[in-house]
Amino acid sequence: MGLNRCSWANSEDELYKHYHDTEWGRPTHDDHKLFEMLILEGAQAGLSWITILRRRENYRRAFDDFDPKIISHYDDKKISSLLQNDGIIRNKRKVHSAINNAKCFLKVQEEYGTFDQYIWSFVDGAPILNDWQNHQDVPATTPESEKMSKELKKRGFSFVGPTICYAFMQATGMVNDHTKDCFLYHKNSARK
Repeated sequence: MGLNRCSWANSEDELYKHYHDTEWGRPTHDDHKLFEMLILEGAQAGLSWITILRRRENYRRAFDDFDPKIISHYDDKKISSLLQNDGIIRNKRKVHSAINNAKCFLKVQEEYGTFDQYIWSFVDGAPILNDWQNHQDVPATTPESEKMSKELKKRGFSFVGPTICYAFMQATGMVNDHTKDCFLYHKNSARK
């Protein structure tokens, strides 16, 4: 008998299990990783997470390993090549959003020193530890994700609605939403 995971990760897909077991819900303070997750969560809008997860390596190659300095300078030729790349989601608005968000991300870094310093302020620098019985109890948005969304939009970010922001918060460990029956329930909450 295997480990009991959050219900969304109890699939036969090893990639999903690995992501759940080693990454989802773990506090992330590395700006590079935070930027990657911001772009991937935006790309996921309207799609399932596994769709993006399966294309993650293609995204890393296509988007210069999520280097915001490089992405912020993408020109029409690069955009055209991205829109022809069947290894990513070829949505014009999402591709333009990644470029726009890279520029906004760099401005936040310039203002705060790190994006980490800014983004973690929405949870006062520490993960919110939730106590959900099962996945159906987990909300799609919270007051924190709504505030984050509003503030990011004020700064010019796109594809950062409250639901996307909450998924980003879950993915980067700003909230720990492992359910009570999961073997990782609150286990990684103190990890930095």
